[in-house]
Amino acid sequence: MPSPTLGKVKPKSADIKVVDLFCGIGGLSHGLVLEGFNVVAGVDNDRSCKFAFEKNNNAIFIGKDISRFTSKELKKLYRGAKTRVLVGCAPCQPFSALNKKRLVKKDAQKHWYPLFRFMRLIRKVKPEIVSMENVPDLSNMERYPVFSDFLRTLAECGYSVSYQTVDSSRYGVPQRRKRLVLLASRLGAISLIPETHDKDKVITVRNTIAKLPRLRDGSTNTKDPLHRASKLSSLNKKRIAATPKDGGSAKSWEKSLLLKCFRRDTGRSYMCSVYGRMKWDEPSPTMTTQCTSLGTGRFGHPTQNRAISLREAALLQSFPADYEFAEPTKITIKNMSKHIGNAVPVLLGRAIGASLKKHLSEHA
Repeated sequence: MPSPTLGKVKPKSADIKVVDLFCGIGGLSHGLVLEGFNVVAGVDNDRSCKFAFEKNNNAIFIGKDISRFTSKELKKLYRGAKTRVLVGCAPCQPFSALNKKRLVKKDAQKHWYPLFRFMRLIRKVKPEIVSMENVPDLSNMERYPVFSDFLRTLAECGYSVSYQTVDSSRYGVPQRRKRLVLLASRLGAISLIPETHDKDKVITVRNTIAKLPRLRDGSTNTKDPLHRASKLSSLNKKRIAATPKDGGSAKSWEKSLLLKCFRRDTGRSYMCSVYGRMKWDEPSPTMTTQCTSLGTGRFGHPTQNRAISLREAALLQSFPADYEFAEPTKITIKNMSKHIGNAVPVLLGRAIGASLKKHLSEHA
């Protein structure tokens, strides 16, 4: 899969140290590593991410909830560094489109807690550079005042800030994943590098997964334990078989195959958003924590009668083919789908890394 045109990788420098909060399996960290940054640690409360994060990033994994990770611990990780970089992608479920209508204020305060902890660490440690990645809707400050609190904290701590919503496909990710990317620096003005891929030069599903071995639902490729697909029920097998190849949807099904919600007027709009097939010559839809399930999005393979495999989801998240996610005997569809769907796409991480490198070259 082609990589974006980013800056030349420089050797790691002990003068710059990066800590990744809410690191997951290391998508953001790996993008920074590929840009030559010295990622020293990742922090996440899901200890099942430890293998992938440490195996691929030569950094330590700290299995802690953000509420128990202290500024003292963070300062210790930065010891000896001239430039301290703090990055993170706080859990985004509270800010997602599916949740924004039903999240009551009391629950919202609880779910926003990770961002408040992120802010507290910034206040106490004041790293030279901060980067945050999250869902676009977070920037709606009328709905989510926590974001205005975050910006105010950065301003009070002397940071120059820029933020924008980006389409990850414009940075080489074979996926139309829109994300809010914030960059902040105490060294001077900072911004994200320009898009690396024009609209007509984006990387497609065909570019990314077409050459993988064929696979049946419920099976695993003998040479690649990550190339495994979810087992379909007999009804769902009929549904995917009735879905036109290369972008088809439930609109083509006969009535007996329709879900009850599809038969209601209010449910017809969902007929194009779930149980559909991906299109070969476009980027994929956004990978989610259930990206290998046929009924939770347009995750059907363009031509084969199954949902995409874990390997295909990982490649669409721009993870390198040699990224190790778990020991082969410990790979499960449910857990690995969650890890892959939650990750920051590696190539978006590289774009952030290239932006930081450019900034440091201008202000070092």
